[in-house]
Amino acid sequence: MKVLVVEDTVTSATLICHLLRKMGLEPVHASDGPSGIGMFKQVSPDLVLLDIVMPGMDGFEVARRIRQLERDGDWTPIIFLSARTSDDDLARGIGAGGDDYLIKPVSEVVLSAKVRAMQRIAQMRYSLLVLTRKLDEANRELRRLSSVDGLTGIANRRCFDETLSREWRRAARGGLPISLLIADVDHFKEFNDGYGHQHGDDCLKAVAAALQGSIHRSTDLVARYGGEEFAAILPETDADGATEVAETMRAAVAALAIEHRSSSAAAHVTISIGVATTTPMRDLAPDAGAVVLKRMADQALYAAKRLGRDRVIFADVPVTEVVPGPAV
Repeated sequence: MKVLVVEDTVTSATLICHLLRKMGLEPVHASDGPSGIGMFKQVSPDLVLLDIVMPGMDGFEVARRIRQLERDGDWTPIIFLSARTSDDDLARGIGAGGDDYLIKPVSEVVLSAKVRAMQRIAQMRYSLLVLTRKLDEANRELRRLSSVDGLTGIANRRCFDETLSREWRRAARGGLPISLLIADVDHFKEFNDGYGHQHGDDCLKAVAAALQGSIHRSTDLVARYGGEEFAAILPETDADGATEVAETMRAAVAALAIEHRSSSAAAHVTISIGVATTTPMRDLAPDAGAVVLKRMADQALYAAKRLGRDRVIFADVPVTEVVPGPAV
């Protein structure tokens, strides 16, 4: 444990450093305020013993500057050394950032007791910080899990809804296009009935991975929309770009070559995709706009199914169809 002793009186500093060494501690001496601050930066001590009355910069100012140097979450105990014993001096010291007082001339017994007390406080504080960090990590993991679909490992419906609302607002503020893809595994009920639910789950996992692997921007999101339905949010993506991504996804699922004897679309698992694109206006209600975008993508998906499945259908979204609302 390193102890920074900021004391301008040689005899007092020598005595204190001697007592600290007897306690098994490592003293580091500074003879004035500015050098004490410099030494604090250099050695990062575990404890500071700080004289109040010093020429030039007094101990109160040194304590204030030390507190300013500490990073968020850091704390170094500061014990003032002083012959002053008035209540005003004590209050001023605490106000400057001090934690305790040690009356000069220094008693070995009192010094040892106060150092041990500060050690216990520092240890308890460190333990609390460790616990807090563990709790923060656990909370982050809980938030992550609350946004992830348990079967496929991609984003879930909750995450999808939150992201769509957020990206709609962002698109409205910037006058940018936003595209939505909704995909459905063709004849999935028949697949489950014919191959069993375990194979059905494996199929959904494989499809999810293929869809996730078809996007390459961090702003894009693929989510499990519900059951055998998936969705993708593509911010700042126009109709051509969205259609290209959808075709890539359709081809990626077909390339899995998962056998599906009960499908009328192909001998393997396929997906149908509905695509919708629009550029929101600033005076359109975000929630209502997102509802219309989903409805148009759904209609395009149903059209793809009616036309034989295993295909991509695009539906343009006229902004006039979106219900007006308050400015974003």
